[in-house]
Amino acid sequence: MSVQTVLYHQDLGLSDEDVLKMYRVMALSRLLDDRMWLLNRQGIGHFAVPGQGHEAVAIGYAAALRPGHDWLVPHYRDLAGLLYLGVTPREIMVHYLAKAEDVMSGGRQNYAHWGHTRLRIKTISSPQGPHVPQGVGIAYALKLRGGDEVVWIGFGDGTSSKGDVHEAMNFAAIHKTPCVFCCENNGYAISVTLDKQMAVENVAERAAGYGMPGVVVDGTNVLEVYAAAKEAVERARAGEGPTFIEAKCVRLYPHTSNDDDRHYRTPEEREEAKRRDPVPKFRQYLQDVGLWDEEKEAALQEEILNVVEEAIEYAMQRPDPRAEDAVLHVYADNTILGSDGYL
Repeated sequence: MSVQTVLYHQDLGLSDEDVLKMYRVMALSRLLDDRMWLLNRQGIGHFAVPGQGHEAVAIGYAAALRPGHDWLVPHYRDLAGLLYLGVTPREIMVHYLAKAEDVMSGGRQNYAHWGHTRLRIKTISSPQGPHVPQGVGIAYALKLRGGDEVVWIGFGDGTSSKGDVHEAMNFAAIHKTPCVFCCENNGYAISVTLDKQMAVENVAERAAGYGMPGVVVDGTNVLEVYAAAKEAVERARAGEGPTFIEAKCVRLYPHTSNDDDRHYRTPEEREEAKRRDPVPKFRQYLQDVGLWDEEKEAALQEEILNVVEEAIEYAMQRPDPRAEDAVLHVYADNTILGSDGYL
């Protein structure tokens, strides 16, 4: 399967309203990300996982899914996709600040360990890789039930070398499970460059070894990602099995707030990554087709700033989790605990 670079959204069946929504959510995601990074530096937020540079991938696939119908097993840099599918800025900030009403984990998981029952977003954990066969398991169950839901499974280039991923892809291809594998390739497994991870130029080349289509797209071009995602989702929904998509994107910030990428990235490399930033790239596209201008940009920035600041204020005022809830849902029956709360 191959996907050509798409120049116009109308070619993909997207309306003007569709692409304007896509850009608005990309801009909102970027501002939320920036604010969480600042809160971390102020000592308010414990742990930040920036998604800058991955927004076009997340928006591109989210626009191809049916919110609340299809299933998402996300990459941890998929903030923009979660927002597009219906997760609110309030829910993101409550999760980030680990408050009791956090829908992801009740304030017990690190930030970006996503999960949302109502929206069918499966929770993920710090070890990368195990969520991929779990996503395939969901897809296999859906196939047995006979519905038309699709499971989108995201991971990074480093995770793609884990045994979990290979076994999951093999199983999915054999049983033609309704899922899409998406490798968000920013060229780094934390600090390890791609050429030190694998001997192939494109991760998608591995798809042929499992008997599924593989496609490489520009992960900084939201329309190109959407085109590939739409085709792969339709293929899975039709019962034709999985597709492997490699979206070559950029990581504009360090791996997490615990990382300092100056130790392994040159200033020139970081500047080159900024030139591939998907947000201004899509904004320029909208300007070129007459849908955007400086006045609209200023109004949008004011609007989303108010949304983000309100979400932060709301989250900071919410109660922290109770100590006695630390093992809630960890054990099958909490009555095994003693009266002092310990085993």
